[in-house]
Amino acid sequence: MIKKSLLPGLLSLTLFACYSPDPFVADYSENSGSGSEETAIGKLFPVDGDENNAQQTCNPSVSQDTVNFPASMLWLNFTKLKVNKHDAGYSVTDVRQHDRLTVSDTANNVKWYLMIDEDKGECQFQDPEWSTHADYIVALRGKRFDSNQSCGDALDFGIFAVRTSDKKKFWFKEEGIIEEATPHVWVDPAVKSEGDGDNSSVESFFGTKNVRLTYIEGDKNPQRKIVFVDYANGAKSIRLKKPAGREDWNIDSPLISPNGNFVVYNMKDGESTWEAYIQELSENSKAIKIERTKDMMSEPAQPHWFAYNGRLFVLWTDFPANTSKMQNKVKLLESSVQDGSAGRTLMREIRLTAGAPSDVAVEWVGDNRVVTTVPMMGGRSPDGKFLATGTDYAYLLKLP
Repeated sequence: MIKKSLLPGLLSLTLFACYSPDPFVADYSENSGSGSEETAIGKLFPVDGDENNAQQTCNPSVSQDTVNFPASMLWLNFTKLKVNKHDAGYSVTDVRQHDRLTVSDTANNVKWYLMIDEDKGECQFQDPEWSTHADYIVALRGKRFDSNQSCGDALDFGIFAVRTSDKKKFWFKEEGIIEEATPHVWVDPAVKSEGDGDNSSVESFFGTKNVRLTYIEGDKNPQRKIVFVDYANGAKSIRLKKPAGREDWNIDSPLISPNGNFVVYNMKDGESTWEAYIQELSENSKAIKIERTKDMMSEPAQPHWFAYNGRLFVLWTDFPANTSKMQNKVKLLESSVQDGSAGRTLMREIRLTAGAPSDVAVEWVGDNRVVTTVPMMGGRSPDGKFLATGTDYAYLLKLP
């Protein structure tokens, strides 16, 4: 879930892309040309190839739609693509920095994508994340401030949700958002997307007003806070209090819980120091630190929610002491790194009570569980079968 890992030299690239208004769905196949390997930790599938040479596959987000996009991952990529099956609108040669959102499966087939619309001044996407609702994806769009500006200059970012069925967009914020906003969206899980709602309002687009948005706001770290917008209650923006003693730390990727009432996120002091917190989405809530227990190698990194059969868990990675960043920097197909030496993925059950005093709002159940002995930072699929990860190398892992 690393949200911002741009190479300075690539930032000045000019972007060109064609927008495809129609969704493309490829057949699901687990075995066709994926370079997968059965290992002691399960079956590993390289996403977009295993020889990227630091051409990063960014912002991994495991599919929340096990019907239309099973065993798949949402991601961004730099200037090399090695996917297999795709339609003609998805070029793998004329590729520009962050010019598309891609959902691909374990066989490296493109199952869905969204291109930037250059005619509308769009230059790049950033920070895609699957919504808590399987039918929606949320991301940032960077556009030119004016028609005379190049895409290599500073960009104006906005937040949008896209409906996967028809690629229609809803703009929460069309402009004025920082590049590190890392938005996330919660939609009432009882609502089924009909695929024909217009984008004139939250209710018409999502089929409900029961929609919640989080993002990060503020120009500099001390001023940056998590913003929470509840569209069912007047769309008032609430800024969450930062953890005590961490006012100068940066915030990384708040993710809304399945019930819509809490967020989980990292706080970072530079690249090599981090902690994880859970916080209720309310004005006076207190951030509650996820404890580093004696069985952990590091503070928890890249926390995600995982709901299964009425139970709720927090999933995170931990890393060896010499790890300088919350990133996957190794080829996980090499057996020498599958023993936890490159990091692990842990999980712990949790109970949440909204509106309760802070000392009872978060209750841990049982001990930490080691899900796998490699770092998987893009979450766990709703059926529990798959984990995702990315940065220098990206993978889907089918658990044994």
